[in-house]
Amino acid sequence: MVERGDEAPLLRWAEGPAVSPPQAPEPQAGGRGWGSGGGGRPAAEPARRRGPEELGASEVLLQPGRLELGDVEEDQVVAVFVVTFDPRSGNMVEWCLPQDIDLEGVEFKSMASGSHKIQSDFIYFRKGPFFGLACFANMPVESELERGARMKSVGILSPSYTLLYRYMHFLENQVRHQLETPGHYSHLAAFYEDKKGVLHAGPGRGGSLPPVYWLPSIHRYMYPEMKITHPAGCMSQFIKFFGEQILILWKFALLRKRILIFSPPPVGVVCYRVYCCCCLANVSLPGIGGAIPESKPFFYVNVADIESLEVEVSYVACTTEKIFEEKRELYDVYVDNQNVKTHHGHLQPLLRINSADREKYRRLNEQRQMLLYSQELEDDYTPCEEDLFVLFFLEQNNRIFQTLLEVSASQDKTLTAEHARGMGLDPQGDRSFLMDLLEAYGIDVMLVIDNPCCP
Repeated sequence: MVERGDEAPLLRWAEGPAVSPPQAPEPQAGGRGWGSGGGGRPAAEPARRRGPEELGASEVLLQPGRLELGDVEEDQVVAVFVVTFDPRSGNMVEWCLPQDIDLEGVEFKSMASGSHKIQSDFIYFRKGPFFGLACFANMPVESELERGARMKSVGILSPSYTLLYRYMHFLENQVRHQLETPGHYSHLAAFYEDKKGVLHAGPGRGGSLPPVYWLPSIHRYMYPEMKITHPAGCMSQFIKFFGEQILILWKFALLRKRILIFSPPPVGVVCYRVYCCCCLANVSLPGIGGAIPESKPFFYVNVADIESLEVEVSYVACTTEKIFEEKRELYDVYVDNQNVKTHHGHLQPLLRINSADREKYRRLNEQRQMLLYSQELEDDYTPCEEDLFVLFFLEQNNRIFQTLLEVSASQDKTLTAEHARGMGLDPQGDRSFLMDLLEAYGIDVMLVIDNPCCP
């Protein structure tokens, strides 16, 4: 057993404060969630100050069977490890706890291809049923044996990706510690003894904890580890980077197409783009379910993952390996920088921005300006910019599925151009998107919008 009396600064891993989150009110009878029927207050509308006890049911979204806000997950760190680059042997696991855990492939997942060109990075990845976070650092050294550079990654594995972000700073400190004093693992060993999780087998457990269903409208009262969906600035930068093309990615994400994002190192910011893509497809209506908990994004993948990806295909993934572009059977949509493309002919129409897309993008920016104005008024309960983006697409998705479910429950089951406009879609420009959406979710609706390209 490792002693925990060591008070070295590197051992003081960050933990969330003991905050008592607000209790979610009971949903109103007959309600179907925020944005039902296209109603509800805009996410960034200035309002009087309201305490958490006043938040309405339309702003607190809970999925049946999912982890509620009060049920914060316990620490479940199942492994801690150090990966090093050896000039003669390549990437290798230098040290780990527990010693008998299978870490095959982690040496490549936690040190992205091309990392030798950068000084530091962080990587989210998958290893079987577990999720990993590793922090990489590269330090110049006067050593011919190490060829002038020492490169290491320090990482952890957990059954849940919602807990990884809270230990980012600890891992960053530890990888620097490993570069400066290699071979000293007492801090990591103490961390593992303190945070190691005991996994209990159970029906439907599947080796992972139940996912958190994000409640962004009470962002200020959430535990820090529950903010991994959008770490500070993540969603905002994601939207700014892709511009109007965010609506293209939104449609592909809602259709649950396999999206592969390519980028040279550093890969950390691209891992966040993977998560942001999943956020675009959030749905809170019963019977539909959101894409985040169902997709289990792969985050970073490398060449060694190709075989496993063919069996357990990812919803969204990122890579620094250009060779993946040639493996078309592994993805539906390929994103290289700001270039979004697909090799499937029937998906080509979804690459075109239409008038309804431009209108949504205009409203998104307009709501952002309203938010910035309300923040200037120092409203204690003004949502942050990250929340605005998540809620914007959540409302849009709810409106679409609310309409589709209502039409499917009607007597004639006819979806018209008027319905499409009511969902914020272009009846002509989004016709193929609607057809794919009905097929993807098995919704029994008859689409009667004429196709102008056909006689």
